[in-house]
Amino acid sequence: MTGALLVLGGARSGKSAYAQRRCEALGSRLVYIATAEARDEEMAERIARHRAERDERWSTLEAPTDLCGAILAAAKGADAVLVDCLTLWLSNLMLGGGDVAAARMALARLVERPPAPIVVIANEVGMGIVPDNALARRFRDEAGWLNQDVAGVAEEVVLMIAGLPMRVKG
Repeated sequence: MTGALLVLGGARSGKSAYAQRRCEALGSRLVYIATAEARDEEMAERIARHRAERDERWSTLEAPTDLCGAILAAAKGADAVLVDCLTLWLSNLMLGGGDVAAARMALARLVERPPAPIVVIANEVGMGIVPDNALARRFRDEAGWLNQDVAGVAEEVVLMIAGLPMRVKG
């Protein structure tokens, strides 16, 4: 793999483990870009669990909103970069009043020609019920457009279902 891989799936579908294995197959200088923020105890536990699953080959860069900047910085000298996850990044952008459309376009341009092999994780949120409020519906729509844009330029797209990778593209 020399370009970008998008790993999609629902909650607990095996996205992170699969993405991590794919990156580890590419070398020993690996960068994990975390978009999550520990805003409550449950999220802090999730972050700690993810950190514990990575060994000394991994360095971590936190990027709740400046994802493109983090990818460019992480790629210097890295064998692979893992972004976990686009869905939380989108949430951070929306709640912070960021320009979602501009950020989405910038990310798609970067993913199209990544400075290092990159694996990007995103949740597939549009397969469930229609949300009952405007913010949740906007989030679902924005997440769908973000996933479409990144999938359109990624070299490979995998959909995780029950821990099984289903190749969608590439």
